[in-house]
Amino acid sequence: MTTNEIQDAIIEEFSVFDDWLDKYQYLIDLAKELPAINPIHKTEQNTIKGCQSQVWLYAELRDSKVIYTADSDAVITKGIIALLIRIFSNQTPEDILNTDLYCIDKIGLKENLSPTRSNGLVAMIKQMKLYAMAFQHIKQ
Repeated sequence: MTTNEIQDAIIEEFSVFDDWLDKYQYLIDLAKELPAINPIHKTEQNTIKGCQSQVWLYAELRDSKVIYTADSDAVITKGIIALLIRIFSNQTPEDILNTDLYCIDKIGLKENLSPTRSNGLVAMIKQMKLYAMAFQHIKQ
């Protein structure tokens, strides 16, 4: 699936909820489904700076696609990173860098986050794109 197809599916999934308590619960459910990051990757080097919570993000290039794994000590934050991983993981670096993350605004995520979580969201996206940029010129 393309990043836009994934985002369209996410928008559709969130559209069934009328209020933000239900949407937060959905994020919590996504957090529970996030595959565990290998404990060896939970290092200071893989910590996302700018998040109030602890967030670890690891990326590797496999078959020309970026694979992300992550974890967080806060369940909502973990749900947010799970959502981003769903969009960006298994995509080429070029696709990640060219993706317009329109689903964030469409589902109302950014305006329903506290300022610190909103800053964390921006930091997560930035770090994921930095990994993609680093992998862009690596040929496998």
